[in-house]
Amino acid sequence: MANRISLNGTSYHGFGAIQEIVGEIHSRGFHKIFVASDPDLVKFGVTAKVTSLLEKAEIPYEIYSDIKPNPTIQNVQHGVEAFRASGADAIVAIGGGSSMDTSKAIGIIIANPEFEDVRSLEGVAPTKNPCVPIIAVPTTAGTAAEVTINYVITDVEKQRKFVCVDPHDMPIVAVVDPDMMSSMPKGLTASTGMDALTHAIEGYTTKAAWEMTDMFHIEAIRLISESLRDAVANKPEGREKMALAQYIAGMGFSNVGLGIDHSMAHTLSAHYDTPHGVACAMLLPISMEFNRDYTGTKYREIARAMGVEGVDSMSQEEYRDAAIDAVKKLSKDVGIPEKNERIREEDLEQLATDALNDACYPGNPREATREQVIEMFRKLM
Repeated sequence: MANRISLNGTSYHGFGAIQEIVGEIHSRGFHKIFVASDPDLVKFGVTAKVTSLLEKAEIPYEIYSDIKPNPTIQNVQHGVEAFRASGADAIVAIGGGSSMDTSKAIGIIIANPEFEDVRSLEGVAPTKNPCVPIIAVPTTAGTAAEVTINYVITDVEKQRKFVCVDPHDMPIVAVVDPDMMSSMPKGLTASTGMDALTHAIEGYTTKAAWEMTDMFHIEAIRLISESLRDAVANKPEGREKMALAQYIAGMGFSNVGLGIDHSMAHTLSAHYDTPHGVACAMLLPISMEFNRDYTGTKYREIARAMGVEGVDSMSQEEYRDAAIDAVKKLSKDVGIPEKNERIREEDLEQLATDALNDACYPGNPREATREQVIEMFRKLM
């Protein structure tokens, strides 16, 4: 079986990287830009850091900001209508996972209109055409949506999230500029950073993991462990390292998948609107404990990457405990809550059903029963 790697054709990294956007637009011959960015980023002037460059270069653009924190089918369909009416030929997506995911879905449907219902994009959809060209500019250091082939849409009617996996949705250019992340509040920096750590750990232990993606994931774990606390304190070096770390994690997990943590986190977000990064972070020690006996020596390398000393002299049980404890400490240090008080006993059966049906679950190294998933959810109550 061949292992496939899909990555951006071009990516820029570091402070000031957004200056490269105009050159990319000119060199690719785009005539009008559909700028997709959430309303808060527009309101607080973050989006303007990019649109001011477009104005200076006299590049026509139109802003689309009907983007919700957990984008819905209706948001996507509205965006498709807005793109068609705009006359644009490319998208600049500015924001976190929500802006990126909305843009990917819009771009895919514009190029593949037979999927306009949106629901038919769930899983690995048989699209034939690459999406509208996207230049992705993340403002959070967590989702890595700018380098992944995944996006997540909320089905409000069915109270669930569904994952779409499609190499045709890959942004052609990623512009990872830490300055675009400097306005993130502490809580969002912490939760998106822990989402990135979850990507790295789940990607490292998923069934499809292999040598190249292991390389990405271990480096991402190391960088996140070193820099997330400083990023939460809004130190420039911490911001820069987290911007790189989350992108590196995305290079890996986009190509090998995730696991039960993400399948359960999607379920929490769909039912209770729990922020995705918070849900992932709360579940990470729980899912690691569940998977511990199915990971070989990988927890030793996780512990090492997180700065635990003396791992080579530890027993298997000790280094597995050490890896889980290191995750718990980092999560606590950056202020992630341990419990979700909105979970109700009467919801547990449905939560477990939805988690086991999520597209991320099959990658988990250990099979789970409904009862085991219920018990993991119950630990959050």
